[in-house]
Amino acid sequence: MHMPGVSRSIFTLVVFLMLALAPQTASAAPRASAFKLSNGMEVIVIPDHRAPVVTHMVWYKVGSADEPKGTSGIAHFLEHLMFKSTDKIAVGDFSKIISRLGGEDNAFTGQDLTAYHQRIAKDRLGTLMEMEADRMVNLRLTDDEVATERQVIIEERRSRIDNNPAARLDEQMSAALYLAHPYGIPVIGWAHEMAELSREDALKFYKRYYAPNNAILVVSGDVTPEEVKKLAEETYGKIPANPDVDTRNRPQDPPHAVPRRLALKDPRAGNASFHRYYMVPSYVTGKPGEAEALEVLMKIVGDGATSRLYRSLVVDKKVAATARGGYSGSSLDSGTISLYAVAGNEDLKTVEDAVDAVLDDVRKNGVTELELQRAKKSLTADFIYQSDNQATLARRYGWSATIGRTVADVEGWPDALAKVTADDVKKAAATYLDAKNSVTGWLLPEAEDDGKGAGGSSTEQPAVHTRS
Repeated sequence: MHMPGVSRSIFTLVVFLMLALAPQTASAAPRASAFKLSNGMEVIVIPDHRAPVVTHMVWYKVGSADEPKGTSGIAHFLEHLMFKSTDKIAVGDFSKIISRLGGEDNAFTGQDLTAYHQRIAKDRLGTLMEMEADRMVNLRLTDDEVATERQVIIEERRSRIDNNPAARLDEQMSAALYLAHPYGIPVIGWAHEMAELSREDALKFYKRYYAPNNAILVVSGDVTPEEVKKLAEETYGKIPANPDVDTRNRPQDPPHAVPRRLALKDPRAGNASFHRYYMVPSYVTGKPGEAEALEVLMKIVGDGATSRLYRSLVVDKKVAATARGGYSGSSLDSGTISLYAVAGNEDLKTVEDAVDAVLDDVRKNGVTELELQRAKKSLTADFIYQSDNQATLARRYGWSATIGRTVADVEGWPDALAKVTADDVKKAAATYLDAKNSVTGWLLPEAEDDGKGAGGSSTEQPAVHTRS
């Protein structure tokens, strides 16, 4: 967008003031409010009165890491089946009704959660809540519907995982990274177990986890907390709590003693690429300030063309066509650091050595004050800009709530980030960029020696699987 000189200066000043004020105001003026219904359902409301539109989300505190052994993919499968029928809604009509009301809807499943979301005009919110409350407890399934949808998720796996070498490598790396924890099982499920998922499996999982006392309602947009509370009590509030809802009880990993590595050969792979994951603390499991320090660390090391990885591997040494890294800390039991580089004219050993040189330097020497301040300002700016979108806000608060974080945690994040020091970043690098907690993968554009081939969807594992 063209911006005249004076306007550009004003815009720059406004952004600067937003960045300067954000840490001080984040905790002082809460944007969202939270309360509970009598049946235990949590509710979060984020008012935004700029347009008569709302984003409505129901988050269940259950994901792929909570699945019974042998039924991998059942959380994602149930997400699909939730769009079938109830006593009040005919098969396949849920989305059609919302569309006729002028709205849109979808759902997604992650390792720790399953979420259903809609965007609709404010005056349709009550109708939408009635529909979502209905399918929370009145889902109907037939064997034919289950069989048809099972083929849908099997085809989804084929297209997203089995036919894309990078996603197949990611799946194998995740399985190697976790020794006992179910985060090593793909969200979409293992193919041989998906093929056996039944109506009984789906209904058992549904009755075990889908209940108001295991759910969080998030509404952002042109509403007040009082309006949402009244509607929620009239709809979700009528559903009794389920005293038999299971609490999360997952096996945890033992201490890791050795680094793991693997290679996947596939002629469809394109250029050879280097991948590495480290298991690190999440915002839930880390000590105070650790997750924020890891966030800053990977902003400096791996984010964009000014990052250390890109400058070293692509610009200076010219051993890679691209290089990046990131930190994912929004899981319940652990987080991950991911690194990625595509080989240029050099072999992967040279690329890996160059990556390790960057990591060794930051472990030994830390980061500069200039890098620290630039990273913190960039992260804070992202937080502010994303706050302008009601759907993003609903997702931010809802995701955090499902892993046990509070509204205060979400809104206090800029304050916590502002406290990160260069010493904190250096300590995080020295502590958590530990080879024992890592898995390294090479993706090679070659045929498998045994002729079996392999395939797999993106360079990093998607955080969620979304219903198509």
